[in-house]
Amino acid sequence: MKQFIFCLIALLLWNKANSQEIAKHAPAGFDSVRTGIPHGKIDTISYNSKTVGTIRRAIIYTPPGYSKKNKYSVLYLLHGIGGDEKEWLKGGNPQVIMDNLYAKGKVEPMIIVMPNGRAMKDDRAVGNVFDSVKVQAFANFEKDLLNDLIPYIQKNFPVYTDKMHRAIAGLSMGGGQSLNFGLGNLDKFAWVGGFSSAPNTKTPEQLVPDPRKARQELKLLWISCGDADGLISFSKRTHDYLQKNDVPHIYYIEPGVHDFKIWKNGLYMFSQFLFKPVDPSKFSQYTVLGTPASTNVRNSKYPQILPDSRVVFRIKAPDAQKVQVDLVKKYDMLKDSDGDWTVTTDSISEGFHYYSLIIDGVATTDPSSETFYGMGRMASGIEIPFKGDDYYALKDVPHGDIRIKNYYSAVTRSWRQLYIYTPPGYDEKTTEKYPVLYILHGGGEDERGWATQGKTDLILDNLIAESRAKPMIIVMPDANIGEGGFNANGIEGALKMFENEMKQSIIPFVEKNYRAKTDAHSRAIAGLSLGGLHTLYTGVNNTNMFAYLGVFSSGWIVPMMSKLADEQYNFMKTNADKINTNLKVFWFSEGGEEDIAYNNGQIMLRKLNELKVKHIYNEYPGGHTWPVWRDNLYNFAPLLFK
Repeated sequence: MKQFIFCLIALLLWNKANSQEIAKHAPAGFDSVRTGIPHGKIDTISYNSKTVGTIRRAIIYTPPGYSKKNKYSVLYLLHGIGGDEKEWLKGGNPQVIMDNLYAKGKVEPMIIVMPNGRAMKDDRAVGNVFDSVKVQAFANFEKDLLNDLIPYIQKNFPVYTDKMHRAIAGLSMGGGQSLNFGLGNLDKFAWVGGFSSAPNTKTPEQLVPDPRKARQELKLLWISCGDADGLISFSKRTHDYLQKNDVPHIYYIEPGVHDFKIWKNGLYMFSQFLFKPVDPSKFSQYTVLGTPASTNVRNSKYPQILPDSRVVFRIKAPDAQKVQVDLVKKYDMLKDSDGDWTVTTDSISEGFHYYSLIIDGVATTDPSSETFYGMGRMASGIEIPFKGDDYYALKDVPHGDIRIKNYYSAVTRSWRQLYIYTPPGYDEKTTEKYPVLYILHGGGEDERGWATQGKTDLILDNLIAESRAKPMIIVMPDANIGEGGFNANGIEGALKMFENEMKQSIIPFVEKNYRAKTDAHSRAIAGLSLGGLHTLYTGVNNTNMFAYLGVFSSGWIVPMMSKLADEQYNFMKTNADKINTNLKVFWFSEGGEEDIAYNNGQIMLRKLNELKVKHIYNEYPGGHTWPVWRDNLYNFAPLLFK
């Protein structure tokens, strides 16, 4: 019984210890000298560098209680472009930080070697430190480190010689060196850290050409930076690449600039992981700040996206009584003494999402975010990156253009606007004609939807560059026409009027002003949600004009539109052979069961099966949202005009 009670108490204590909040920053006094604790020792060593052809120096820290009878792991700690082997001592006091950590039992026994990373005979930090010869010397240090310094340390100090007991980290230029050398020599280093890494950092594709191998070989890859550091883009691009390629790492952002405040905290945090078991599943929790969303207005720090896709929102509203973020789910924000309201959401799914701030009951846009026409009004939007978003990334490929054109409508007798994507090379290949995809927005949106929220141009640029889609013109018209109203008569009136708009105004305008092919096999029409209903109505009734139809997250709304749906099904029944002959692709998609159009779509698909109308069905989870519709375009476009 006593043994059982003891085990129970131990289990409870273990659970309590492991449920405590993760320490995300060094506490006050972490870098101050403490009395009454054991202290390590700082020495200078000299080693023969065959790489440079001279005797070179390094600073070495041996931990409290150091004994040649014991074995130690080694951290190689590198300085910045304007420093030398003494920079960490002068600005960072690593011996103090480590002594305090040892006293609290938070680090494993290790020796820290602080070399001069400028591998040249005159390695002093004098004159123009940015001179090309001196910059090249930082790259040359890789050979000096691997062939001269590490062998010297292993010969003269009681250290382990395997990579599991060897780490490399550095600040600024040294951060770039650490990433370059550490990731370039996975057989030599299992622990790699870059603090505020400088532009000498290789591109991510060069750093980690084989993500699978990096996953297998690395114990910890640490990348940290201050949020106001002008060099943060070099850290972020590496993080983005690693995230997309499933390479576990810690991306640690904290308030600050390019200085020792950041680097000391980096050493404090990084050193506690070294040479002990780590849990990659918790890596995303080790950061103070997130990354500003790409949809933020210029220089706005919030909203911030954390590595696990939670979002931190902040708004200053000192006189408000209640503030919420409406991101489908409503989140109550908390107010601090300065009048700033803050909240951290749950993890948000991939891609683009509309959101609003609700201030004392009034829904409004976030002044820190770009706004988009959606939800029937201007709304804020946030872009959540994910590892599969490469298909709409801006890449070094030929790019098409988005053109905004006004045209006169013979149907509405008014000037209207549409957006047109012309493929790469359109202006140069002046004799070539192109097929055309007419793509339609959803309810509460307009012609801007596919161009901005939909990222149509980037999706097609990348598909065309990969030879996966034919070069095509894409027309994005405004389908808001007619009297409107969410009822059977209002929607039916709009559908009929837009069919006329397409046939009498939009298609004639496009084919007169652009080098568009004019046969049915060179025309496609697609749309999302309400645009899917337009596609059904205009496309099915005019298969002599369109050979490709795409219906995204849509289907006849029953029972509200049962009369109109039955009319079209009767038309399909009578003309099934004609429709099957004329249509090359009749493509449907839904955003999974959480898509508000899912049930209506399934009813329609069963009816098509019954009528023996040929079609293709695709499903991509995500509900009734732009991430789904971007994926729809990505998969639909390659089927066209083949």
